[in-house]
Amino acid sequence: MRAYERLLQYVQVHTTSDPLSGTHPSTQRQFDLARMLVEELQALGVEDAAVDEHCYVYGTLPPTPGCEDRPALGLIAHMDTAPDASGENVRPVLHQDYDGRDVTLPATGAVMRVKDFPFLASMKGETLITTDGSTLLGADDKAGVAEIMTAVETLQQSGAPHGKLCIAFTPDEEIGEGASLFDLERFGAAFAYTVDGGDVGGIEYENFNAASATVTVRGLSVHTGSAKNTMVNAANVAMEFHLSLPHMARPETTEGREGFYHLCQMTGDVTEAKLGYILRDHDAAKLEYKKDNMLQTAAWFNGKYGPGTVTVELKDGYRNMIEKIRPHFHLVETARTAIRAAGLEPEEVPVRGGTDGAVLSWKGLPCPNLGTGGFNFHGVLECITAERMDKATEVILNIVGLYARDPA
Repeated sequence: MRAYERLLQYVQVHTTSDPLSGTHPSTQRQFDLARMLVEELQALGVEDAAVDEHCYVYGTLPPTPGCEDRPALGLIAHMDTAPDASGENVRPVLHQDYDGRDVTLPATGAVMRVKDFPFLASMKGETLITTDGSTLLGADDKAGVAEIMTAVETLQQSGAPHGKLCIAFTPDEEIGEGASLFDLERFGAAFAYTVDGGDVGGIEYENFNAASATVTVRGLSVHTGSAKNTMVNAANVAMEFHLSLPHMARPETTEGREGFYHLCQMTGDVTEAKLGYILRDHDAAKLEYKKDNMLQTAAWFNGKYGPGTVTVELKDGYRNMIEKIRPHFHLVETARTAIRAAGLEPEEVPVRGGTDGAVLSWKGLPCPNLGTGGFNFHGVLECITAERMDKATEVILNIVGLYARDPA
């Protein structure tokens, strides 16, 4: 079975995660795909495949004869889809021998224009897979799941040599909790790759350092008729606070390794207002500067409006994996070789976000990220091609073969 055929099956299973649930997994529906994958792995000869109580799927392929001394290699993808758009009742549309032109999605009439998405032109002649326009597709990251499963099937059928292979499929990656309850000891790998990136040929081993900030503004409400020099309108102060942060350090004005302050939520009235931010930077020192700047800005407003008017609560998130990948750079070098062996040129771009691999790397499992062949994740314009999924599977198999021949 080709990887895209598996993808078409997996996207039928509703696995959207929920950032507000407070449970692990965040939605019980993720077990539906987990159990399906366990059955499929067992049918492929992965006898120890199982799902735990938190919806993590684990399984291992023992090393082939002569490869027992090779380090255990892990392959990881996530089962949930992003809550940014509906992941229920997904109806994929296949565009056979795609002509490289604008694509109209049948359910809504939305148009994917080549002028907006130049990568479409490079897909001419391939089998383009899109949504019908009413949901996301779910290639993030069911494409990664499908590619790993297809690689397992290929290895089992071919008998190609390999060291111990450790397979895992995780829940809740899209809400930042995919690695929270990951059992490293049960997984058993010395190092791993997540298969959760964009276009095939991509290698990601550098990501943002992350923090969040909750700004609380406490105002003083009095009758509007006698408010002069007395009222402190918390909503106005909150807006003033936001506008005091650097305008050119927002997601919509930055790129590459440029960090940002991103206002995610704002609520409030005269008495109290809250602002929710995420702070990001590839440079840890620059992230610390952003955190300090938030605190100093709050102090300035407290000097203007009175002590306790503005408070800032900071919370650290994931960290840049590059610090943990450098001592194991064979992972990047092996991936480069594997990608070139598949007839592609590696593309190495710093991730303007985070991955399970970043958290796992800091937990002791070095874990860069590989491309799946997909584009426009988290929305109704999501797409991928069958041929790029084939190439992603080939890259995985090349990596497995390289580590079977040359231990790290």
